[in-house]
Amino acid sequence: MRYVSFLKDGKQYLGVREGQAIRVIGQASLEDLLSRGVDLATYGRDHASAETVSTAAITYLPPLARPPKIICVGLNYADHTRESKYEQPDYPTIFLRVQTSLIAHEAPLVRPHASDSLDFEGEIAVVLAKGGRHISKQDALACVAGYALFNDGSVREYQFKSPQWTVGKNFDGTGAFGPDLVTADELPPGAKGLLLQTRLNGEVVQSASTDDMVFDVATLISILSEAMTLEAGDVIVTGTPSGIGWARTPKLMMKAGDLCEVTVEGLGTLRNPVVDETTA
Repeated sequence: MRYVSFLKDGKQYLGVREGQAIRVIGQASLEDLLSRGVDLATYGRDHASAETVSTAAITYLPPLARPPKIICVGLNYADHTRESKYEQPDYPTIFLRVQTSLIAHEAPLVRPHASDSLDFEGEIAVVLAKGGRHISKQDALACVAGYALFNDGSVREYQFKSPQWTVGKNFDGTGAFGPDLVTADELPPGAKGLLLQTRLNGEVVQSASTDDMVFDVATLISILSEAMTLEAGDVIVTGTPSGIGWARTPKLMMKAGDLCEVTVEGLGTLRNPVVDETTA
């Protein structure tokens, strides 16, 4: 199943994608369904209405607008670690995103007026159906509801103002998420072996296999659960490969008028124009 959260006539809906149309389920949310323990692999088939809407007639929303936690993983592709001039850590590099940084498919990525160093990071996001503590690696993938695309837009100047990356990763309008949540049964276990590419204005700037992750999805879930209680609806953003603009000479930062796209086999394409922040 491919779930789409969207606005139509000022109201929020959930639906399942059928080609260029969306079959409406109703005014439910994925957060609510996951908190209730619903099996997303079958729910859409059993509860979708007869009503369909065209994708041209909707405004996309992030698959989950207010997930309990957004846990991001840095330095999870060795080639990206090398281009960033770090030693490859033997433990995942973890930071958090806030809900207010999220935007949907086709919504603008916002370059803040405080800095011109907005960079792209194409990634896969994991959405949990259930969680807990001390989850074994063998049991971890059973916790996954599905996967979505993510562009971890990073304001590099602010990311490196301190040893902690949090501020540079949390400017409003920089975390693109969507367009669909694709249930885990439609992809290889752990989303392994998929081609991930980021394009800026049509040019491929990042390209890698998800097999290149240093810590795979099951490992990340298990390690995270050593420290914190994972919950249904939590989002884990799994890291980006090499090719970021900050590591290039000259640097390739996103600017107003650009179009950034993240594509992964089986997940589709997340597309966002870039605009400058407006001030009152």
